[in-house]
Amino acid sequence: MKSVYPYPTLFGDIDLDVLSISVDGTSSLPFSHVSKPERTVALHQAGRENWEYCTLRLQAALPEAEISGGTWTDLVCLAALTEKATNARTTTVLRRTADGVWNGDIDLHRDRHLNRAALGLTVVATVDGVPGRVIGTTEQDWYLDLKGAAPVRQREIEIVQEDFREGPLEWLRPYKDAPWIVETAGDIPTVYLNTASTEGFIELLNGSGGSAAEKVLRDVTTGQIAQDAWIAMFHTAVGDLDADEDGTPVMPTGWREAVLRVMLPDVLPGRPLTDALYDIEERRTKGFGWSELQTNIQYAAGKRSRLARKVADGVRAVDRADRSEAR
Repeated sequence: MKSVYPYPTLFGDIDLDVLSISVDGTSSLPFSHVSKPERTVALHQAGRENWEYCTLRLQAALPEAEISGGTWTDLVCLAALTEKATNARTTTVLRRTADGVWNGDIDLHRDRHLNRAALGLTVVATVDGVPGRVIGTTEQDWYLDLKGAAPVRQREIEIVQEDFREGPLEWLRPYKDAPWIVETAGDIPTVYLNTASTEGFIELLNGSGGSAAEKVLRDVTTGQIAQDAWIAMFHTAVGDLDADEDGTPVMPTGWREAVLRVMLPDVLPGRPLTDALYDIEERRTKGFGWSELQTNIQYAAGKRSRLARKVADGVRAVDRADRSEAR
């Protein structure tokens, strides 16, 4: 959905295309790693294991009739490459050719990024005497996936191991005592596991064997992490719903839609999906009945993470181990 500005803006579509990608100034990224329908580039297996940077050749199409007939001046077409996890930002100005196409290059430096970088386009101009006003943006960003071997836009939840105390992600440091946190603001929900929390924590989660007690602890911990992730994803999905002309909430897309479709039947049982979406938005925004729903949300998240089943299996496994040792 486009933002509304209190001054004239571009109505027509703004499109950004990645024409080609070169790695370390020489080799080209295989065509199979770039998906224009998905608007995603997979950089994990870029043909060179220790590559340092890649250069993207960009081309943009703007509504030329509006540009030439508008009241704005000093128009600039700016491409920006960003990643929230590292607070990295790289920009480049695209230049207009004689045929009305906007071209330019932008570099992605591997040491400045961690997981996924977003590439978008912003058009700024002087409007009503005020310079630097945004008059248009691309509807959908491109994604450059540093850990993906296939250019797939939507993925399952991301698991990242990171040192919350002394690692490169400074925004994690206030959570240095937490064994994990869930971050749902990006295109892919991410669970960050704290490698500096408790000695042996990561090894436990990554292991597969061990004693009965270790297996129980591993299963229950992964179940709790999954439940926390489902709860966080649900709250994010219902916390930023768009609405149509008459104020009716609209089902989101991507992972938010998937989360709502599987959890709403347990959060508001017996309600059609459309009614449940309207009900949950009304409760959240107006306050009545919202606190009472938290138990249902926790139950629905636990059901998806199978936490109760894991606890029950764990108790039985420990009991069997205790009986075996007593013989």
